[in-house]
Amino acid sequence: MPCPSDSAATPARRVSVEPRGPVLVEGPVEIALDDGTVVRSDRFLVAVCTCRRSRTYPWCDTSHRPRERAVPPTEDGSPR
Repeated sequence: MPCPSDSAATPARRVSVEPRGPVLVEGPVEIALDDGTVVRSDRFLVAVCTCRRSRTYPWCDTSHRPRERAVPPTEDGSPR
């Protein structure tokens, strides 16, 4: 999450988001979005979403990962 109190004290790396990822970047990080706005994170390691499935875009929330079944299939492979 951005930390406004330290934003002027620490220079940030600027990252352009590409369509593949996520991209891990040592922070702090500034990201220039398509609409021209700039968002900042002062975390020491930032996961940047490039699949655009994240609900917290441009930050990765692991929405790109396939969902796993809660109940494993039976031995013959059919669902329970």
